Amino acid sequence: MYEQLLQLDHIRINFSAAGMHIVNIVLAFVMFGVALGIRAQLFKNVFKYPKSVLIGFFSQVIGLPALTFLLVILFSNWITPMVAMGMILVAACPGGNISNFMSQLSKANIELAISMTAISTALSTFITPFNFALWGGFYVNYVNKRAVDALQVLHIDIFQMFETVFLLLGIPLILGMLTAKYLPKIAERLKKPMQSFSLIFFVGMVVMAFGNNLDLFVKYIFFVFILVLVHNGSALALGYGVATTFRLPDKDRRAITIEMGIQNSGLGLVLLFNSKIFPPELAIGGMLFVTAWWGIWHIVSGMGISFYWSRRPPKS
Repeated sequence: MYEQLLQLDHIRINFSAAGMHIVNIVLAFVMFGVALGIRAQLFKNVFKYPKSVLIGFFSQVIGLPALTFLLVILFSNWITPMVAMGMILVAACPGGNISNFMSQLSKANIELAISMTAISTALSTFITPFNFALWGGFYVNYVNKRAVDALQVLHIDIFQMFETVFLLLGIPLILGMLTAKYLPKIAERLKKPMQSFSLIFFVGMVVMAFGNNLDLFVKYIFFVFILVLVHNGSALALGYGVATTFRLPDKDRRAITIEMGIQNSGLGLVLLFNSKIFPPELAIGGMLFVTAWWGIWHIVSGMGISFYWSRRPPKS
């Protein structure tokens, strides 16, 4: 399996400076759409009823990266350094905006779901670079000796990641929240179209990433499919397990479970396309493959759970 996954690292993504600017602008536009559904009242509710939000938030920003690190240790003899770093990158990203739609479908606590998405997105400017640098550094330095050679040109620049995430998420988030506050009618009209656009955007990014490498995608999808299946399933199980351990209401358990299993893979892909963070001489195909496939699979798994719960009323 290790030798097969190693072939993925040779996938190359070549963007011109103009093309990269377009991708960044579109992602910022998507995050602006996410922020249209965020109201300041959500953050006030965190302080009024903090238990579920805090449990969900810390599960997502601490529990999921830690769980991912344990998984890459467990699979260290079978997965390549780039695949492992791709898993860590996904775990470091904030929650994805489609999780709110899934929470609504599954009859979960939609206010809790939106709060978790809003908070993780708002703080991702700091948390995403920090978590990737922390857990990625642990992996490179202490887990896999082969990672030293494979990642020798990778220097995790936490400040460059901070700048990128702030420009792509922080500014659009602020502008979106201001629009929702002062232009609520416009924000309400834009929310649903923006959700559809975000899905189209992600699919477009995946096509761009693998359009010239379709043969490799088909040839090695089985190995990555199993890996992402285990990773995503573990994230969902962690969310439900933690919420159950703390005896949260069933609606809250559903919301936290879905939030844990839905990550903003689009942000992960944009970070990978940034040559200032991941230099062109670094073969990052394994990271791209894992990040892109996660973004596809979490829609499948999330919708599957949502349809299951949609037929079952939450327990009182």
